[in-house]
Amino acid sequence: MKAIQVVAAVICDHEEQKEKIFATQRGYGDFKGGWEFPGGKVEAGETLEEALKREIREELDTEIHVGELIDTVEYDYPRFHLTMHCFWCTVKSGDLHLKEHEAAKWLTKDTIDSVEWLPADIGIIKQIKQKLK
Repeated sequence: MKAIQVVAAVICDHEEQKEKIFATQRGYGDFKGGWEFPGGKVEAGETLEEALKREIREELDTEIHVGELIDTVEYDYPRFHLTMHCFWCTVKSGDLHLKEHEAAKWLTKDTIDSVEWLPADIGIIKQIKQKLK
């Protein structure tokens, strides 16, 4: 089975007082329409943090601050094994302009379960909820 390593940004409104997180809806591929945390594949020679900054710049035209690692999720999709490194992030500059996603929204502790998360992303939701105010 093919293995893919990706990084995901859990972009929050404040570094300390986390009230909302930014979620995106996939606009392409097998999982089109599912909700996820933005990010993407790690390229050869990149650190996880460098990959995440590059992916968010490419996907959302935004510069981010990459904070602490929340967790690494391992998930077996039918055609590949996914290793997803999820980091707390905040916006340094930019307006989170959607270039590849169908939609996006800010979610709170009360609304985080209102979207249909992709299977791998579900694995991190419980930990995120515990940190949201």
